[in-house]
Parts: sequence; C-alpha cells; structure tokens
Amino acid sequence: MEQFLKEYIERLKPYYVRIPEKTAHEIASAFLTFKFGIFANAINECTIALSLLPADSSKDSDTVLKKALMLVKANADDLNNSQVDADLTLSFSENERAFVAVKLPPDKVEDPGTLELDNALVLIYAVAVIASPDDEQALDEHRSYVTKLLSAYKRALGLV
Repeated sequence: MEQFLKEYIERLKPYYVRIPEKTAHEIASAFLTFKFGIFANAINECTIALSLLPADSSKDSDTVLKKALMLVKANADDLNNSQVDADLTLSFSENERAFVAVKLPPDKVEDPGTLELDNALVLIYAVAVIASPDDEQALDEHRSYVTKLLSAYKRALGLV
C-alpha cells in the first residue's frame, strides 16, 4: 500500500503545492492530533486550518480539502464526547470523490462513515506531506498508520 500512497500523493501534488506554509502546518497538526487521539486539539486545529483556506474558492480541490477537515473535525468532536460511531452527516460529493484515495462502488462499502473518515485522514495527510516541509519528519513517522488505513481496503480495491 506504500506504492498506492505514493501514487496518490503524486496525483494530488498539482492541486496542493501552493498552500501557504502556515495553513499546511495547521493541516498537518489536525492530522497528527487526531491520530494521537487528542480530539479537543484536533477540533481546534481543523477549525484554524478551515479559517485559513480561501472561503470563496469554487475549485473542487479546495472544497474537498475543506470537506476532509470538516469530517475529521466532526469525528473528533464525536470521539471527544465518547460517541464511537463514525459521523455520517458529512460525506464527499461525487465531484469530490475524484480527490479521495479509496473509491469503492456502494455495494463494496461495509462501513460508510469509516470510509469517509479514512479518506479524509488520508487526504489531509497527503496534503500535509505535499505542502508542509517543516512537518515532514513528524508525518514520515506516521506514514505506516496511513498505509494501514489503506490496507483495510486492499481487497475491495482489488489489490490483493
């Protein structure tokens, strides 16, 4: 799944290479705090990152990044309040699905909320890797977490 992740990051590079450093750092922090289970901080980091993204952009790449941060924020809020089921109130639109790592036909999706959250986490991880060189070492240390997330979909993606 490492190769799958590399290819995904390369596919996203043209869309996210120009994100300002401060914004990219907040995106990386949102990923890392969620991964560490520090959900109150993840909520805060997502809020800050969302406030730094252009509000008026109609580019699909911007809207999918915002949606990913909102998904992570909503799930962090649920987990912070001891609600363990993945949030189903937000999901990626058909246009936004062009930017997610795992695209499955509806009949292969076992847990839609978890798939949305996993796609959101992989997306914000990839954007942070692309745009935040200052966080490269910290993100590299957690790359195996992302490849494990993706490995859960290996069979459904037909990569076995």
